[in-house]
Amino acid sequence: MKQPCVYILANGWNGTLYVGVTSDLFKRIWEHKYDFVEGFTKQHRIHNLVWFERHETMESAISREKAIKAWKRQWQIELIESENPKWNDLYPTLL
Repeated sequence: MKQPCVYILANGWNGTLYVGVTSDLFKRIWEHKYDFVEGFTKQHRIHNLVWFERHETMESAISREKAIKAWKRQWQIELIESENPKWNDLYPTLL
C-alpha cells in the first residue's frame, strides 16, 4: 500500500543519518538496503530504518522532511530515540 512517509536511516547506533521521503516506504527502504540507490546511502552503507512517520499527503511529508533535515543532529537523535531507543532496524516490522 502506498502512503507518503518520512523516514530516517542509520548505519548503526548513533551513526550516520539519512532523512528521506517516499510514497512507498517498503520499496524505498528495500532499494536502500540492497544498494539500488546511488549516492550517500550506498557510499556510507546506511541501511537501517530507525524511524518513520506516515502522512496523509505528499506535500505534508515533504514539508516534514525538509524541517527534519534542517534540525540539529541532536534533535534528530532525540526523535529516533523517543520511539526506537535501541536503534533497531524497523524494516522487518513493515513486512
